[in-house]
Amino acid sequence: MRMLHTMIRVGDLQRSIAFYTDVLGMQLLRQKDYPEGKFTLAFVGYGDESSNTAIELTHNWDTERYDLGNAFGHIAIEVEDVYKACDDIRAAGGNIVREAGPMKSGATVIAFVEDPDGYKIELLAPKV
Repeated sequence: MRMLHTMIRVGDLQRSIAFYTDVLGMQLLRQKDYPEGKFTLAFVGYGDESSNTAIELTHNWDTERYDLGNAFGHIAIEVEDVYKACDDIRAAGGNIVREAGPMKSGATVIAFVEDPDGYKIELLAPKV
């Protein structure tokens, strides 16, 4: 068994694709419209889905905004240098909501960025 993808609902599909590709450096892996169901699925990630986990962006055509609720936590991405990643994301127009630094009660360097729909993405330094 392996993880395939995580699905999140987005209000503006093109804005979300631009964020995940232009700001976080992912690739648009595939996209398909489902006219009868009035939704579009777009998959983004860092490599081929046969060996990498992806994020499924689900856009329901009749919904512009979602309430995030309080059960979902975040998506985590490992980056070589959390401080540099924050600088790069900020320069690309991303919203850093927790600056790079050691996590509370620990030494692991982390940061958080927020996507256009308000989902949190944690940036983590590699484990040593």
